[in-house]
Amino acid sequence: MAVPHQVSAGFTEADEKSANKKLLIRILPFISLLYMLSYLDRVNIGFAKEQLEADLGIGAAAYGLGAGIFFVGYVIFEIPSNLILHRVGPRRWLSRIMVTWGLVAAGMAFIQGPISFYVMRFILGFAEAGLFPGVVMYLTYWYSNKGRSTAIGLSVYWGLAISFILGGPLSELLLSMDGTADFQGWQWMFGVQGGLTIIVGVITWFYLTDRPSDATWLTAAERESVEAKVAEEDQTRLHVPVRRALSDRKVLYLGAIFFCINLSLYGLTFWLPSIVGNIEGLTGTQRGLLVGMPWVFGLVSVFLVTRVADRTGKHAKAAAISLATLALGLALSTTVGPILGMVFISVAVCGLLGALPTFWNLPTNYLSGAAAAAGVALINTIGSLSGFTAPYLFGLIEGATGSIKLGLYTLSTMALVGSILLLRYRKASVTPTEAGAVPVTAQPTATHAGA
Repeated sequence: MAVPHQVSAGFTEADEKSANKKLLIRILPFISLLYMLSYLDRVNIGFAKEQLEADLGIGAAAYGLGAGIFFVGYVIFEIPSNLILHRVGPRRWLSRIMVTWGLVAAGMAFIQGPISFYVMRFILGFAEAGLFPGVVMYLTYWYSNKGRSTAIGLSVYWGLAISFILGGPLSELLLSMDGTADFQGWQWMFGVQGGLTIIVGVITWFYLTDRPSDATWLTAAERESVEAKVAEEDQTRLHVPVRRALSDRKVLYLGAIFFCINLSLYGLTFWLPSIVGNIEGLTGTQRGLLVGMPWVFGLVSVFLVTRVADRTGKHAKAAAISLATLALGLALSTTVGPILGMVFISVAVCGLLGALPTFWNLPTNYLSGAAAAAGVALINTIGSLSGFTAPYLFGLIEGATGSIKLGLYTLSTMALVGSILLLRYRKASVTPTEAGAVPVTAQPTATHAGA
C-alpha cells in the first residue's frame, strides 16, 4: 500500500484533501446561503416595482432613487464594518449584520410612500454594510490563492445566482398573496424574506467558525494543513497600516475596475424583470422562471472560469475575457427581439459571473490583516457607488426614452472599460517601494501595523 506523500512534519497530502472536502461541505454552502438571502433583498425590489407604483405612487424615477439610495447607507458603514469584523471575528459580526438587516427588511412592509421608501432603503443599506467584504475576508482565513477564486465563486456568487433563480418564483408567489389577511403582495414579500434573514442570522452565531484554529470539526492535522497554506501565502503579501491601504494606488485602481463590473451587475439586478416583462403572454410564475434562466448558465460559468483561473494563476486575464463577454452579450441583446435578447443576456450573465470571483482574487492576494480588511472594503465601497448610479440612471433613461436600450449600451461600454483596465492591471500595479511598505518576510514587525 502506497504511503501518502508527506507535506510537512504534522500533516500529509491526504490531510489536505480531507480538509478541503470538509471546507467544501461545511463552509461554502452556508456562505452561499447568507449571500443568497442578501441578494433576495435586491431581487425582490425589482419584482415589487409595479405594485409599489400602483399602491404607493412610486414611479420609475422614484423607484430608481429608492433602489439606489440603499447604497448610500451601505457605503457609509462599509469600511468601519469590515474593520470591526476583523477585530471581533466573523461569527459575531456576520450574525449581527444579518439580524439587523432582516429586521429592517421586514419593516419595509410598512412603508407608506416615496419618502418612507427612501428612508427604509437607506437604513437597510446601513444595516447590511460589511456583509460582502466580510465574507471575502472570512474566506481568506481558510483558502490560499490557488483555491480562493473557486471558493468565492462557489459560495458568494453561486449564492447570488441562486437568489435570482429561486428569488424570482418566490417573489412572484408572495406577490400573488395580494389581499391575503388584508396585506398587499409586496408586504408579504418583504415580511417573509426579512423573517428568513433573521432566522439564518441567529443560526450564524452558533454555526460559523471564525478561523481554522477554532474548527473542532477538523482533525489536528487537517487544521494544520489549512493554516500552513494560508500562513505561507501571507508571507508574500504587503503588511501596511490601514491608512496607507486606503490611499494605495493599486487599491484605488482595483476599485475603479470593480465599479465597472458592479454597474452591470446592478443594472441587470434591478431591471431584468422589466426586460422580461416586455415578452408578451407570460404569467407571473413564467416571468419569475425566465428571470432566473440566465443565472442557471451563470452557475456553470462560475465553476469553469474560477477553476481555470486558479489552476493557471491568470486571474486578471480570466476576469478581463469574462468582462469582454459581458460587454458583447449586453450590446447584442439590444439588437434583437426580447426572446433572442434573453439568450444574449444569458451570455452577458456568464461573463459577469466569471469576472466577479476571479477579480476578487487580485486584492485578497495583495494586502494582509487589517489592511486587507480596509482595502477589500474600500474596493467594494467604490463598486457599491455603482449600486446607486445604475438604478437611478436606468430610471431616468427609462422615464425619458420609454426604453432601456440606451441603459444597456451604457453598461456594455463600462464593462469593456473594465476589461481594458484589467488587461493593464500589472502595469498599473504598485510595487512595495511605491506603496511605502515591504513584504512581511523582510519586516516582520510591521505585521500588525495600523490594526
